[in-house]
Amino acid sequence: MHFSNENLGWKFTNFRVNCSFYFKIGACRHGDRCSRLHNKPTFSQTIALLNIYRNPQNTAQSADGLRCAVSDVEMQEHYDEFFEEVFTEMEEMNVCDNLGDHLVGNVYLKFRREEDAEKAVMDLNNRWFNGQPIHAELSPVTDFREACCRQYEMGECTRGGFCNFMHLKPISRELRRELYGRRRKKGGGHRSRSRSRERRSRSRDRGRGGGRDRERRRSRERSGRF
Repeated sequence: MHFSNENLGWKFTNFRVNCSFYFKIGACRHGDRCSRLHNKPTFSQTIALLNIYRNPQNTAQSADGLRCAVSDVEMQEHYDEFFEEVFTEMEEMNVCDNLGDHLVGNVYLKFRREEDAEKAVMDLNNRWFNGQPIHAELSPVTDFREACCRQYEMGECTRGGFCNFMHLKPISRELRRELYGRRRKKGGGHRSRSRSRERRSRSRDRGRGGGRDRERRRSRERSGRF
């Protein structure tokens, strides 16, 4: 059987392979313009909440358009509060600190069962968070070790926030102990959450001079300035 070069060329130009970035990370910087296939899973243990977390150090601005200074301590407190609010009894939760459009603000939740992930997608797509509708979808990510930037974890990534691999934002050690410690305590989840917030509130008050600083912080949050 004879195939002409013209026929072979037609076959090769119409054959598209899977995008390795989308398969590993659940996102691709080329988006819909990518020349490779983004096969969205029909079942998965992992879901992605797209563009849901806003880092105050990247977004805080004053009324005149100037960028507001947000300390590392304030940023960590803001992030810990967000993480605790979203966190549920799942297997794993990861938040991207990247700046690229395809990863900025993405939150990945991995559940123990695929059925739980599917139910979470349906429930979350009917909800709002921080005044914005939640966009949740099943994600192909199964191993976050493959999705993460190893150079970033070692403090050596030269691409910064625009790296194509995940830069996962860590929570504080105190919050990690509290959240994951709940799994070993049956029925103590709600009391633990209340106590943890009270402890962090008292700690902030002592470190910032008490009620007056706390009130100023609440005023900044109401006005959109963290």
